[in-house]
Amino acid sequence: MTDREPMTDQGPAPHLPLGAPVAGPAARRPAPVTLDGRHVRVVPFDVARHGPDLHALSHGPDHAALWAYLSPEPFADLHAFTRYYAEAAAKADPLLFAIEEADTGRAVGHATYMRVEPTHRVVEVGNILFTPALQARPGGTEAMFLMARHAFETLGFRRYEWKCNALNTPSRRAAERLGFTFEGVFRQHMIVKGRNRDTAWFALLDQDWPRAKAAFEAWLDPGNFDAEGRQRRTLREIRAGLPNRM
Repeated sequence: MTDREPMTDQGPAPHLPLGAPVAGPAARRPAPVTLDGRHVRVVPFDVARHGPDLHALSHGPDHAALWAYLSPEPFADLHAFTRYYAEAAAKADPLLFAIEEADTGRAVGHATYMRVEPTHRVVEVGNILFTPALQARPGGTEAMFLMARHAFETLGFRRYEWKCNALNTPSRRAAERLGFTFEGVFRQHMIVKGRNRDTAWFALLDQDWPRAKAAFEAWLDPGNFDAEGRQRRTLREIRAGLPNRM
């Protein structure tokens, strides 16, 4: 008998299948940093700097749908928006980042690292808001690439999660496009704004990251876009052409 064998009151437990040993230290907890890309920068959220632009781009009669699956409702005015985001920006978990256009510095979205578990090396990317100035543009994909790369390669996480309302079809499609694997639905997981939320779970693992990274880099390469900025190959097409393990 070794000190690694499971024990019962009667002695060693029968041989049971166990998970593979996991070596290495705990992950590092995310901190406010700047992640630079070609199209965007992911930066610590500064409510005075980012609030006015983000409020203007996310409010108005045409933008109510942006808030349908987020926790807050659209805000009555900039003052209410600023008060809420000042509190959000002061938290360490969720840790809030603004997504800025690289050439103008204008805030066009935000995202967080959240539900941070350094011991288990698990972190979620969530609270994602892409305004119309970021939607369906390379900068949105680049922001998600920058955050995933930082989580795996700098902080040392082994599981990177994406969760959303199971009814949020655009978010589910985005997760799969970015390379996350659908793992199932937690039924009656939450009550949000007085309504039931079933939650769809997705994850990208450290063993999946080399392939996902190669696909991101190939898609973001300037050669993948024509003179009008249209993609030549989709992210899914590029990833499908890569080996499952790299």
